[in-house]
Amino acid sequence: MAAPKELRYSEEHEWVKVEGEKVRVGITDFAQHELGDIVFVELPEVGAEISADEAFGSVESVKTVSELYAPVSGKVVEVNEDLSDSPEFVNDSPYEKAWMIVIEPTDLSEVDKLMTAEQYEAMIKED
Repeated sequence: MAAPKELRYSEEHEWVKVEGEKVRVGITDFAQHELGDIVFVELPEVGAEISADEAFGSVESVKTVSELYAPVSGKVVEVNEDLSDSPEFVNDSPYEKAWMIVIEPTDLSEVDKLMTAEQYEAMIKED
């Protein structure tokens, strides 16, 4: 389960892709694998203000419900509506089709505090 090198990662298994002044967020391949088959995804509304390390939604699998934690603070400017009808995208395509939200960060430098792919891979090997 290689983590894409161009992304940054949180300890809660969210990935972040910087796109100009915004960041796209989803959960990692490792996280979806641990959760099992995803059957429901709950996401915030566009316009919601979220804070780093606070829950912004949840994913429900056949095994459990898991909170999603914001890797950075800011305003939600886009939500992946496709996940309402197709939550299985989280299992099938965690880094492409299953992005969850796009955030306009309050402070883009918060991304620098997240783990690199190498650091994230080392963390999940310890688990």
